[in-house]
Amino acid sequence: MTGTSSRVLTLLSLLQTRRDWPGGLLAERLAVSERTVRRDVERLRGLGYRVRTVKGPYGGYRLEAGADLPPLLFDDEQAVALAIALRTASGAGIEEAAARALATVRQVLPARLRRRVDAIRVSAVPQGGAGADPGVLAALSTAVQAGEEVRFDYSSSEDAVSGGAVAGGAAFGKAPLGDASHDRASSRERRRAQPHHVLTWRGRWYLVAWDLDRGDWRVFRVDRMALRAPNGPRFAPREVPGGDVHAFVRARFKGSDGPDAWPCTGSVVLALPAAAALPFAEDGTVEDLGPGRCRLTIGAWSWPAVAAAVARFDADIEAAQPVELARAFAALAARCNAVRSENPA
Repeated sequence: MTGTSSRVLTLLSLLQTRRDWPGGLLAERLAVSERTVRRDVERLRGLGYRVRTVKGPYGGYRLEAGADLPPLLFDDEQAVALAIALRTASGAGIEEAAARALATVRQVLPARLRRRVDAIRVSAVPQGGAGADPGVLAALSTAVQAGEEVRFDYSSSEDAVSGGAVAGGAAFGKAPLGDASHDRASSRERRRAQPHHVLTWRGRWYLVAWDLDRGDWRVFRVDRMALRAPNGPRFAPREVPGGDVHAFVRARFKGSDGPDAWPCTGSVVLALPAAAALPFAEDGTVEDLGPGRCRLTIGAWSWPAVAAAVARFDADIEAAQPVELARAFAALAARCNAVRSENPA
């Protein structure tokens, strides 16, 4: 690729990353003069890109959407990033659409970039979640951007109460995320909500929204939603509790209606090397206490759940804190001792 072509491609990439670019800043990023920037902008215009000159004390440029689609241009890093994103979309439940998109993009790439894309061999391990309709995802995302209320029929079942969150915790469809008693009695319910964020978590897509009928925040599984047209009126967006949607959703998955933390967290001393415990600690912490010993700090939605999480390490336990965890171990041991085989020898 020639120097001029490479520079014009970089210029286009920069113009796509922010609304306005001062000419001087573009010249600095491209290591050229502002006069050269003006010439490269004219080259982009000649290719069909609508680059508007922005007036002001510093001057600058803005890339606007056009009626006609100009040729797609990707630099090497963009092509690799796009291929990785589409190849790993199987973990998000839209693998079929992603595969078709990658095939379409591949056809318009030059041979050099096509070879690089074909050389990428990465994949996402499917999480076992239900996929979502790309059309529904697009409609919800549009509603979020436009600030319009959505109406939909929501399928619920016993699985909806426990599905989507860790088993036994406060789950999607269960207080504070939903009304479990109603969900158990009805398989489909009409809902109205103000959508705020669409996100994916462990192979499933979710909508974070303000539930108009319940006057509280809810997290809905997108694969259980059947949208009803048209959308409702516009609304003034609210702030998600805590201001961080990712922390908010992580907290709900942990069964917490407050901070992003497990309701119950305890620590134990295990007769196990720290290196052996660390790969299985997940979001817990492991402290090395010397040869063959470590301190594990781990959380869950209840004290028996913390005890069960520790028991899976299959190692002797020397100490446990707090006292609620020690009591949970005793209760769990009693339950296990009461188990009888269905087919005694």
